[in-house]
Amino acid sequence: MKPAEKLAALGLELPPAPKPVAAYVPGVLVDGWIYVSGQLPFVNGQLRYAGKVGRELTVDEGYDAARICALNCLAVAAEVAGDLDRIERVVKVTGYVNSAPGFTGQPAVINGASELLGEIFGPAGTHARAAVGVNELPLNAAVEVEIVVKINR
Repeated sequence: MKPAEKLAALGLELPPAPKPVAAYVPGVLVDGWIYVSGQLPFVNGQLRYAGKVGRELTVDEGYDAARICALNCLAVAAEVAGDLDRIERVVKVTGYVNSAPGFTGQPAVINGASELLGEIFGPAGTHARAAVGVNELPLNAAVEVEIVVKINR
């Protein structure tokens, strides 16, 4: 099953690619690789999850925020590639979690992005990853995720 079909089978659809909130572009294509800028958990232009995971938000809410970020990343990658089905491999995921002091569950939060990518791309969705706890994120977002994908030429 192609990624777009898998996405539909999961009951999901790609949102419009989010617009930048500062001086950068959402994604860059270089030699068959797309580098997607960090995406926040925006749904219909609204930040869905704000605050610190481990204080205002639970791990489950952070997980959901990471899934939303991954969908937004895919929306950017699909726009840059011209089609979601041109993505042949998810190579790298970096996730940042707005963490309360002492919170160490960042891997469980970023699993929201990783597991969604695996559901959509199967073995081609497995990737290298970093899950990082940070003191603050833009707009007080709970999570930010960036990805690198390889596309078919």
